[in-house]
This record gives sequence, C-alpha cells and structure tokens, in this order.
Amino acid sequence: MKNKFWILKEVLIIILLLQSTNVFGKRLYTEKQYQAKWCNSHGGQIEYQLKDGTRVDCLTDTLAVEFDFANKWAECIGQALNYGKRTGKTPACVLITENPEKDIKFVKRLRYAVYGKKKIYDFRTFTVKPDILNQGL
Repeated sequence: MKNKFWILKEVLIIILLLQSTNVFGKRLYTEKQYQAKWCNSHGGQIEYQLKDGTRVDCLTDTLAVEFDFANKWAECIGQALNYGKRTGKTPACVLITENPEKDIKFVKRLRYAVYGKKKIYDFRTFTVKPDILNQGL
C-alpha cells in the first residue's frame, strides 16, 4: 500500500512540474510575428546586426527596440539599454501582452524601473496585444 501511494505521489509531482513549465511557454503567436508587424509599421529594420554579433529586434531612425513577452520585462530593459548605447538611438522595450489583465503587473514593473517617480532615462516603452497581427499596415 505504501509503495502505491509513493508512485501516485511521484506521478502527481511530475504532472505538476510539467504543467508549471507551460505557464509562460504556451503563446498565441511568436515574438517574431509581433516584432515583424510592429517594426514594419514603424519603418524599422528587423534584426539589425551589431558589430558584436548581437541583433537589435527593430532599429528605427530614432529607436533601438527590444521585444519580449511581458513576464520578461527585466530582460527587455537590459537588452534595450545595450542596443541603445551601441547604436546611439533611444532604447525601447515593446512588451507583448497576450493576456493584458494578467500582464499589466509586468508592464507596471517595467515602467516603474525606467521612469520611477521621476523620468531619469531617455527610454521608451510600448505594449502590443495579439490584435496588432490582424490590423493592416
């Protein structure tokens, strides 16, 4: 009896672990789809390669833009700052909010980190939702 309980417990743990890895893994669209649509609509160049081999998701006349899903807001800041510094353009983050009600907390964190109570960085933030992919250019 004890052995059956142990097996059931292990199976439940495995199922829970598998479910938790998909919390942010299941997306409606890929980051590249959002990136292409937004960048094209803003007259930017997609995947602009820098001398160090890294790629700016979208480079416009004035912005060095990094795209990330909302839960990766902190990573977005770091990459955008790096790209802005290397290109001489204003760094920007576009957060993808596929579930705006749940993702708003990440948008607020991003905006607080780069603007705080007083704007100290020359930094731009944007959000996109899935409906952008259904709009014409």
